[in-house]
Amino acid sequence: MIQGNSANIDLSNLWLNKAKAYVELLKMRLSLLVSFSSAFGYALAMGGQVDWQQLAMLFVGGYLISGASCTINQVLEKDYDKLMKRTSTRPLPTHRLTSSEAIWFATIVGLLGLVVLYQWTNMLTVGLAVLSMILYSFVYTPLKRVGPIAVFVGAIPGALPPLLGWTAATAAISHEALIIFGIQFIWQFPHFWAIAWVADEDYKKAGFKLLPVEGQKDLKTAFQIMTYTLFLIPLGLLPAYFGLTGINSAVVVTICGVLFLASTIKLMQDQSRKSALRIMFGSFLYLPIVQIALLLDMVK
Repeated sequence: MIQGNSANIDLSNLWLNKAKAYVELLKMRLSLLVSFSSAFGYALAMGGQVDWQQLAMLFVGGYLISGASCTINQVLEKDYDKLMKRTSTRPLPTHRLTSSEAIWFATIVGLLGLVVLYQWTNMLTVGLAVLSMILYSFVYTPLKRVGPIAVFVGAIPGALPPLLGWTAATAAISHEALIIFGIQFIWQFPHFWAIAWVADEDYKKAGFKLLPVEGQKDLKTAFQIMTYTLFLIPLGLLPAYFGLTGINSAVVVTICGVLFLASTIKLMQDQSRKSALRIMFGSFLYLPIVQIALLLDMVK
């Protein structure tokens, strides 16, 4: 009897650990950010008059598509992930899941996400979601070992979520949609490069080449980060210029842009890991604050 209970407990623990590993493959924080950006684009396009059921399904579909893409990424990079401290504890390097299990999981999750988007949005949104998966999983991922062109390619699927939200609401790509896509597209560069600066030693172990110019943590790279951050200030004013939002959000976005820019100037001055960390954390704050400000100040 005791042995039977012990076997049941061991089996339960095995399945629980498997379930936790599958959840880890989805990269919850990243996928939630993707879903939030999609919801932002949808709500902005609808002028706040949202269909809450459609919004919820868009959120779920976006989360599943992102999770499938992240899983494929980990399958393709499993041999490199075990070389880096920041990724060595992921499910595949630790053999908690096999590549075959991860591939099946990515296939099921990805198809489910596409079905949800097909049922609740439109074919344009589904097509953009497929494009995002292909670019992230099969173009950006292998390019990481080729050179900094990977960051440009990766910025496209990284900026597609708000565009998907807009097309889910309108079934069209308008100049307003391209504006919110452009803001998130340009934001990707200081965000990616700050991470690459902080994780440079780890990335080199895996042969990843993400820093711009000559791939060095120097003034040239810091200048590139500053330049792209500078573009965020005029880009952030375009929603107000085209009447999508009001003046209040323009003020908030400008202040956020100036503070973000100041952190990149500090990196130019000292080229330190501490300054790069400040930019990295600043980038995590910048995007949701800007998107929330635009939502709260949208012209209905």
